[in-house]
Amino acid sequence: MALDAASGDRQDPAKVEQGEGSARSLAGAEKSKPAPGGPAKNQRSFWRVLAIGVVLALLLLAWLLRNVVFGTPVDTYAVHVGNLRQTVVASGRIITPQRVAIAARSAGRVRSVAVAEGASVQREQVLVALDDSDERANVAQALAALAQANARLSALREVELHAAEQSLRETDANVRQAGKQLARNRELQARGFVAQAALDAAQRDLDVAQSQRGSANLQVLARQPNGSATALAEAAVAQATAALSFAQLKLAQQLIVAPAAGILISRAVEPGDVVLIGQVLMDLAGAGQTEIEVQLDEKNLRKLALGQKALASADAYANERFAAEVAFINPAVDASRGAVLIKLRVPEPPPYLRQDMTVSVDIDTARAVDALVVPSGAIRDIDKSNAWVLVVRDRRAVRQAVEIGLLGDENTQVLSGLAVGEALIPTSALVLEGAKVRARPVAEAP
Repeated sequence: MALDAASGDRQDPAKVEQGEGSARSLAGAEKSKPAPGGPAKNQRSFWRVLAIGVVLALLLLAWLLRNVVFGTPVDTYAVHVGNLRQTVVASGRIITPQRVAIAARSAGRVRSVAVAEGASVQREQVLVALDDSDERANVAQALAALAQANARLSALREVELHAAEQSLRETDANVRQAGKQLARNRELQARGFVAQAALDAAQRDLDVAQSQRGSANLQVLARQPNGSATALAEAAVAQATAALSFAQLKLAQQLIVAPAAGILISRAVEPGDVVLIGQVLMDLAGAGQTEIEVQLDEKNLRKLALGQKALASADAYANERFAAEVAFINPAVDASRGAVLIKLRVPEPPPYLRQDMTVSVDIDTARAVDALVVPSGAIRDIDKSNAWVLVVRDRRAVRQAVEIGLLGDENTQVLSGLAVGEALIPTSALVLEGAKVRARPVAEAP
């Protein structure tokens, strides 16, 4: 019983081996069987990648063709209504209308110099004194000569005239006496009491007396206020007076004075120097109206007019500005430079202005209120009569002729050809006429 039970528990080795072989066969079959859905999954991944590539290619093509389809994007400036100020900007220098070169009027040695450079002087103030010893001696000599001439004239009028009149009265008496004596001798001769010789002597005495009376009469006439002797004495007085004036003038020329009030801007003389006639000793900037002298391009001449207001600033004080006004426009043009000279008056010059100081001037030549304004950078051929613009219309760059008015610093007035709100293509943009564009408004002015 026990043996049967043991044999019953033991299995047949062949069967066991056969069972194991069957199990191995089943496992191999499982391994060799394809995975469910493998090829279909790979195919779906391929089509997915292809679809993504096609989409990306289409997007790239669309991006490349966007400007062809929608137009080239370009920055534009808007036409608008505004106020416009037209100005002319130039550089000039400060001048004073009474700048004077002070020169010596006589030669001599400098005795003293009374002022230094930069000093303010008044009219007739002594600037330079020359040695005047010779001139003072000449004045004293001329004074003596004049006194002598005046004494001679006084003596003629007060002494010699009376003496001549007295002499004339004496000669008149002598003529009367000689005439009476001649008449008595004639009577006596007729009676035979005197000889002919006595009659002849009486006649001679009468002739001499008459001659002396004529001479005395001439002496009186010469010494009358309108006589020749008086005229000669008066001429001597005038000559002495002129000599004195000349000597005094030469003396005055030894003092060099300021011809006008102002500021001494340069000095080229020192005490002890020997100067010559006409030698420039000093430069004086006379006090007066301060002006600005500017050379402007002749193309701006049509914009200028007398009385136009301006603002100026000195280069040394760039943040300070002062008012000026156009006071002079030269009628002639400098052909060598193509420029015209203008002068601007400075009503209230600031204290820091100096002679020949460089200044910048901004002249207000015209204004327009509520004008149609476009940026100057959008106008082609702006300096010609056929100005034009590229305006965006129906997504196209359209050439449009315009009539321009005032030219401002950044903007220009348009009189015709455009409407408010239209977009203009700047001249800097590389856009051809007729090209398809997409406007990108950026500003009203460049």
